[in-house]
Order: sequence, then C-alpha cells, then structure tokens
Amino acid sequence: EDISVYEGDLKAANAVRKMEHNDYVATHKDYTESVDALTAAIATIKKQNYDRAQATSLLVQVKQDLIPEQARRAIDAFVANTESADDLESAAPEAAAYESHFDGIIEVLEKLKDKFEDERTSIEKEEQNDKHAHEMLVQDLTNSISTSKDDRHDKAQEKSKTAQREADAKGDL
Repeated sequence: EDISVYEGDLKAANAVRKMEHNDYVATHKDYTESVDALTAAIATIKKQNYDRAQATSLLVQVKQDLIPEQARRAIDAFVANTESADDLESAAPEAAAYESHFDGIIEVLEKLKDKFEDERTSIEKEEQNDKHAHEMLVQDLTNSISTSKDDRHDKAQEKSKTAQREADAKGDL
C-alpha cells in the first residue's frame, strides 16, 4: 500500500519536474535570444557608419513580452525615427544633437540587456535549486520505496517462519 503511494508520488514528481524544466528551457532561450539581439543591435548602432535598418531588424527580434513598457516606447520611437533619420542623412550631414538621440537609445538598450542578463541568471539559479530539490525528493521517495519493500519482505518471511513453527508444533503433538 505505502509502496504504491510512494511510486505514484515519484511518478508525479518526475512529471512536474519535466514540465518545470521545459518551461525553464523555453524561458532561458527567450532571454538568450533577446540578449543576443540586443547585443547585436547595440553594436550596430554604436558603429561609426551603422546600418539603421539592420539595427531595427535586430530590435524587432527581442521578445516583446519581456520588454518593460518604458523601454518598449523608447525602442518604438527609435524604430519610427529610423525612416526619417535615413531621409535626413541623405539630405544633410549628421549633427551632434542627432547623435545624442542615439546615445539615449543605446543607454536604454544596455539597461534592458543588463536586466535580461540578470533575469536569465536568476532563472538559472532557480533551475539549479529546483533540480537539487527534485533530486532530494527522488532520493527520499526511492529510499522510502526500498524500505517499504524490505519491510514487506521481512514481514512475509516472519509470517512464513511463524506458520512453519505452528505446523511443526502441531506435527509434534
């Protein structure tokens, strides 16, 4: 009876752990892809002769649901200004005030990248803790199953010995 409960708990714990791990893998992938896209976008924007279209396409790759509203507005403004900036660049040389506009977006992107890296590190630590807790639970349940099976075996042997002694005692009468 206890053995089947322990085995059911073990099976359920393994199923939950698998779901948690799959969620972790997907979330970690999202953060990694977003950090990579932000790194590439920042590098592209920082180049002397950067390609605004490439920077814009890299920013689009960042997972939108991970971005805080304020950063999303700054990115949207950057993307919206890209077309008008391209028109201005072909008409006149770039002005220093125009460059400072991009310093602001770079700062926002770097902060966002740092935030994503911190969150990715946090979920990595959480995954390690969850994995360790699961391993401890599995070990505990495995030990409980083993102990219960040993107890059942010992009781069966004791019952068999008792029955044999009773039979021997009846035979001696």
